[in-house]
Amino acid sequence: MDLSEEGEALSSEWAELGNNVCGILHGCRNLSLVAEHFVRAGWRSRSSSWDGYEVGTDWCEVELDSLDGVDVLLNGVIAPHRLDNLADLLHRFGLTYTLELNDEHGTLIRELHT
Repeated sequence: MDLSEEGEALSSEWAELGNNVCGILHGCRNLSLVAEHFVRAGWRSRSSSWDGYEVGTDWCEVELDSLDGVDVLLNGVIAPHRLDNLADLLHRFGLTYTLELNDEHGTLIRELHT
């Protein structure tokens, strides 16, 4: 079930990057609740698998998938200069996380965690 088609589409500038962000949201048993947090923040969301979601805005688009029923795997594309914005958003949601930003060659550029 789609949660929201509202929100901005990913800018083509960032879509061309390919996947450059991945992470884990720790202790998230309810994946739909995580997607709802993004929707309330103005992001769009849609189901992408049996229990996964795609959430996005003009500067970031990520897949959220359950990982062992306790954590959420996050991966997708982000405007590199907006990694702190994503971290701030996750913090506002009350989530603990590990995020990794990679360059176009897959080399780790930056890591954030709480």
